[in-house]
Formats: sequence, structure tokens, C-alpha cells
Amino acid sequence: MLRYFLFLTIAMYTLISYGQSSSSSGIGYNYKLSDKQWQNKLSQGQYNVLRRRGTETPFTGKYWNNKKEGTYKCSGCNHELFTSNTKFKSGTGWPSFYAFIKNGIELGTDNNISYSKNEVHCANCGGHLGHVFKDGPRPTGMRYCINSAALDFKSD
Repeated sequence: MLRYFLFLTIAMYTLISYGQSSSSSGIGYNYKLSDKQWQNKLSQGQYNVLRRRGTETPFTGKYWNNKKEGTYKCSGCNHELFTSNTKFKSGTGWPSFYAFIKNGIELGTDNNISYSKNEVHCANCGGHLGHVFKDGPRPTGMRYCINSAALDFKSD
């Protein structure tokens, strides 16, 4: 019985933790802070998204329906990511863009229990921004689906 309990415990832990990765250590990024410094700098929502790879509830972020002209920056390090002229209404509840500012983002893999997604990171601090999908509009056909908590906006 004990052996069976230990097996189930290990199996459940493995399933729950599979694909869960810790936040970026900052290795290789220009903007680096300790975990404690990130916690002090960011709001709880920003920290959850940028450093813990969380996702905000759709249609709740402050930029999902923003129609102003300007530049979207990383809320962690102020690095320029997207411009408003590449933003489009995707109907998903998150700000969506079909292109990014050169050297603004990096892509990685987000492993989930059932599938993998392409994860979008800030190229300057490594903060998790959201995910990218191949169902966007022309000219790129890409949809960079980004959490508002990961963004700051500067009007033109």
C-alpha cells in the first residue's frame, strides 16, 4: 500500500510540474534583477505574468481594447515591443499584434501537459509576454497574443 501511495504521489507531482518552468534567471539578458527586486518593482499581476509565466483573464487587461496610437513597451524594463499600427482586433480578449519591433521579442517553447505553444519573451529582460499563433492577419499571418500586465503604453 505504501509503495502504491508513493508511486501515485510521484506520478501526480510529475504531471503537475511537467512543463512548469521557473522564471528566467536573467542570464543573457541586458536587464537583470534578482527575484526579490522583481517582486519589489512589479505589481502582483505584472510579476505573475512577466516572471511566473501567468496569463491574465481575457477581456480584463487595460490594453485589450486600446485604440490609441503609440508604442507598447515591456512593463518590466521599458523595452519597446510593438507599435499600435500592428495591433488588430482578434476577438480573444488580449492585445494582439501581427508584427513586433525589431529586436523587441524572443520566442521560446511553453510546454503544457497536452501540447506545446510558442512563448513570447521580452528580448531585453526575458519577461514572459504571452504566446504567438499562426492565425493572424496579413502580411505576416502571425498573432502575438500578449498580456496587458506585461505592457506599458506610450501615446504618440
